[in-house]
Amino acid sequence: MAVVNELIRAEADGSISFGNHTLAEKAKLEDFSHEGDLYKVKTYQTMTKLEKNGMFVYESVPGTSVLEFTESEDGVSFVVEGNEDAQLTIGLQDDTEYDVQINGEDAGRMCTNLGGKLSLSVELAGAGEVKVDIHK
Repeated sequence: MAVVNELIRAEADGSISFGNHTLAEKAKLEDFSHEGDLYKVKTYQTMTKLEKNGMFVYESVPGTSVLEFTESEDGVSFVVEGNEDAQLTIGLQDDTEYDVQINGEDAGRMCTNLGGKLSLSVELAGAGEVKVDIHK
């Protein structure tokens, strides 16, 4: 299991990793600086949430550990791990269509709502790590 014991960390490739889905008690870390942005993470078994500069970025129910999270103008890419299947909500551009791939398999085109949120389910039970790519 690749939990992030420090709750959030910068990786050598410029990505970030965050979340610890094994924690029984809620933990949070604020004002984590990375490439000019400030991040806030809340995480435990039930939920993991990430904000950047006070704006919503990621939420999972139940909690997950997220590795190699990268954002671009075209979307996001990351590896997610958890003990059970999870509902993910990702903050993207408002009312925009994205191609979603899970472990290299096409999950179809999905559209964000007017608030820019895209929701998807990821089967994590017994799967280990699952790669998620969401791009225009």
